[in-house]
Amino acid sequence: MSTQPSSQQPDRRILKPSGTNDSPRAQQYTKGQLTIDQLNADPTTQFQIWFDHAQAEKVHQPETVTLSTAELPSGRVSARMVYLKEADSKGFVIYSNWETSRKASDVSSNPQAALTFWWQELERQVRVEGPCHRLTDEESQVYYDTRIRGSRLGAWASRQSAVLEDRGVLERQVEDVERRFEGGEKIPVPGFWGGLRVVPEMVEFWQGRPSRLHDRFRYCKDGSGEWKIDRLSP
Repeated sequence: MSTQPSSQQPDRRILKPSGTNDSPRAQQYTKGQLTIDQLNADPTTQFQIWFDHAQAEKVHQPETVTLSTAELPSGRVSARMVYLKEADSKGFVIYSNWETSRKASDVSSNPQAALTFWWQELERQVRVEGPCHRLTDEESQVYYDTRIRGSRLGAWASRQSAVLEDRGVLERQVEDVERRFEGGEKIPVPGFWGGLRVVPEMVEFWQGRPSRLHDRFRYCKDGSGEWKIDRLSP
């Protein structure tokens, strides 16, 4: 098989790594290492340990996480940045509109999701995969009540991800909701809005190391339902 002459190769733009100290080389991760004896037997407990450390080290908004979902049967994947609001032995919870959003459409056809945390200041990453399910209105109301009034009204007003003719349409929708709940501090959670819990079946803890030889440990459940920890190649 003949190869294309170099002059006919499609234009390629290989990104130059940002590096450090004006170096053209990619940044090296040197802030830590991870061994199996440092890990708790339970991944949700280990996540809380790392999350607490991230907060103590002033990592910028460590609750920020990428939520990835996929639509079936097309298999199209979508991802977006959201805030983690709860994490315990039952799973990891985020909140959103579950009527009009892309994630709602994906989850309705494929109740599998993935979460990815990146804590640059610590050169750490956490990955979570598993099935997900909606919280009840009663469960969602507990978190909803902690939001500022504007955010609670906004949840009612916005048809998330729906085409918006202009900003004025959204502002009028907000005004309508404000009139509806005028004078009332207690606002019910919308039936189309609430929590989604990702129940972990796989959790990976990743610590950056030099030369991209990172430390990676994966938790998966064995046949008896107990968590098994494996070191993965970088």
